[in-house]
Amino acid sequence: MLLDESGFMLQPVRRRTWAPRGQTPLQYSWDRRDRLSVVAAVTLAPRRRRFGVYFRIHDHNITAGDLVAFLGRLRRHLRRKLLLVWDRWSVHRAAARRLVRRYGRDITFEWLPPYAPDLNPAEQVWNHAKYVELANFIPRDLADLAEAVGDSIQLQHYNASLVASFFKLAELEC
Repeated sequence: MLLDESGFMLQPVRRRTWAPRGQTPLQYSWDRRDRLSVVAAVTLAPRRRRFGVYFRIHDHNITAGDLVAFLGRLRRHLRRKLLLVWDRWSVHRAAARRLVRRYGRDITFEWLPPYAPDLNPAEQVWNHAKYVELANFIPRDLADLAEAVGDSIQLQHYNASLVASFFKLAELEC
């Protein structure tokens, strides 16, 4: 399991678009700074080679407690020991200490090298959601944004070839 977090803002991510010649496309939005924090885990079942994308949306900055709760639910859902690969963010290190106390050897950790987001396929979950699915999307409010983000990531869960491409981009064998 590879884990990462990202933020989604009410401001649209602007991407190129098409419009009839002479009609410049306009996006009307106002200066809004509200945001959501999302944690996602990309999983690969070792024997069956089945991919999964699991996530949780928060309306606050993610804490170690949020990660422990997320991984606890995910561990109960997957019903197996977990190998967790993530970066060395201080919140991850704090969560790892709590998880070791709670689950012992049922969860083991591998740490990504510093400044190497390209090695984590979970980074591509954000790339696909922000720059493909939600490009030029202007949400009405946080609830609308949460629904759109949830739909985007949920669709990734059901697209095994897309998730496999995340591993290929990170140059990981699956």
